[in-house]
Amino acid sequence: MKNRRTARWVKGVAVSAVSAVVCYGIWTSSREWAFGAAAADPDALFGGGFLELLLAGFAGVMSMPLLLWAGMRVLRERGNHLLVIVATMTWIFLGGHVVEEDTGAVPTAVFLALFAAFGGLLSAVRTQGE
Repeated sequence: MKNRRTARWVKGVAVSAVSAVVCYGIWTSSREWAFGAAAADPDALFGGGFLELLLAGFAGVMSMPLLLWAGMRVLRERGNHLLVIVATMTWIFLGGHVVEEDTGAVPTAVFLALFAAFGGLLSAVRTQGE
């Protein structure tokens, strides 16, 4: 039983780490695209790039629950409701801080590692229905 819980925790850390890196990449690259669109047409409606920037934030946030759920399902883990919901809520603030504030390489790596550890702790909790 203890080995099963440890394996679930390790899977949660791995999936959370990969999801954080992928979502960070999606969010930062889409922000660059949005700023490029704003520079290309600064006189457009809403100041140019507003809708693109909104889409970048949406893609950066909404890809997290999908990646967490799919990653844990690929690793044959069920009952990940707490991980998906709480980690996504955390990612809204943590990812927003890291991406929007442009914190730098070392703080970004630390925040992403902390998110992975937090995801591992959340994955250790099993929900009903398993």
